[in-house]
Amino acid sequence: MLSPEDQMHVIESGVAAIVPRGAMLEKLRLGRPLRIKLGVDPTAPDMHLGHAVALRKLRQFQDMGHIVVLIIGDFTALIGDPSGRNTTRPALTVEEIDAHAETYVAQAFKILDREATELRRNSDWLATLDFGDILRLTSSFTVARVLERDDFSRRYSEQRSISLHEFLYPVAQAYDSVAIDADVEIGGTDQLFNLLAGRELMEKRGMDPQVCLTLPLLEGTDGVQKMSKSYGNYIGLTDKPADMFGKVMSVPDSLIVKYFRLCTSVPVLEIDALEADLCRTDARPDLVKRRLAREIVVLYHGTAAALDAEETFDRVFKRHEPPSDLAEFEIERGGPVHLPVLMRDAGLARSTSEARRLIDAGAVRIGGSQVPAGSYDRESEELIDTVLQAGKRHFVRVVAGP
Repeated sequence: MLSPEDQMHVIESGVAAIVPRGAMLEKLRLGRPLRIKLGVDPTAPDMHLGHAVALRKLRQFQDMGHIVVLIIGDFTALIGDPSGRNTTRPALTVEEIDAHAETYVAQAFKILDREATELRRNSDWLATLDFGDILRLTSSFTVARVLERDDFSRRYSEQRSISLHEFLYPVAQAYDSVAIDADVEIGGTDQLFNLLAGRELMEKRGMDPQVCLTLPLLEGTDGVQKMSKSYGNYIGLTDKPADMFGKVMSVPDSLIVKYFRLCTSVPVLEIDALEADLCRTDARPDLVKRRLAREIVVLYHGTAAALDAEETFDRVFKRHEPPSDLAEFEIERGGPVHLPVLMRDAGLARSTSEARRLIDAGAVRIGGSQVPAGSYDRESEELIDTVLQAGKRHFVRVVAGP
């Protein structure tokens, strides 16, 4: 096992804050496996690289011999985490939560070591609390303290509604730490208040309080906004290898090192060396980014898929040829075809309005020729046996139906 000091170097790579840092080093010096907690509310079925940042940090802890306690917040999801929001989160049904949890766990174990992971549901302890237990639990917190949270204080000053049950969310998350005797809890920077609440509750109960470790938000492929499906800048864990490779290659050069630290399993000392190399005047960020794309695709799809994805990238973006494994979409012969509908049905656009925007932006090609803005209708014979392209990465071969 690495020395406590060497472990600290690995742990600090890519983190936003460790509170308190000295306590982290003291816990590592205990010489026993630490219990590292991450709580996740299964509010959505699919994950992207931004969601996986915390899981990658957990895997680093596992590789150093520590135990991960992954808490599925099936009970707290019924409340809805208000962190960073100006409105109350909509409630989910138990069925939705269970379905999302199953998908989340399957994706999480693409990163985590099952043998070094305790999988828990916080309904096991939160659902059993009676009203007396809740009164005793909430007596450890004050309204003034809870209102220190940025989102609560902002909503309160703007006279936006705050439901009473939302005040219970950080209390419930804090109790999770007590229930599993956490040494360290991991969360995003917007979770620091909740993490500190867990530390405070553990102290009041005479327990050795947890260390709070926060991770930065990961910017998406645009390099500006945080990675999110709603911004269209995400790289999904279930994206096809070629799409995943191409999206990583579109990430700005300024984020290469951050993506290495937060999204790959490359050793920290090796990333330190890569960062130093990128500062040289003869640096080749394009080659380093290729390695980044390969590393990420290998993690989720394997080495062979990563090599095929790189070949597809070169085929499309260097040689300007369509992919070799082109999907086919059938249309009937005879008569006009409305391109926006065809693009939607073929999966080249999410809607006809998006398809029209792509056409008007000059991002659609038929057989390599750009479709003029406002040109939405074509004869079927012009399309059959041609490649229809939308944007840089989306292609389909149009063929005649039976």
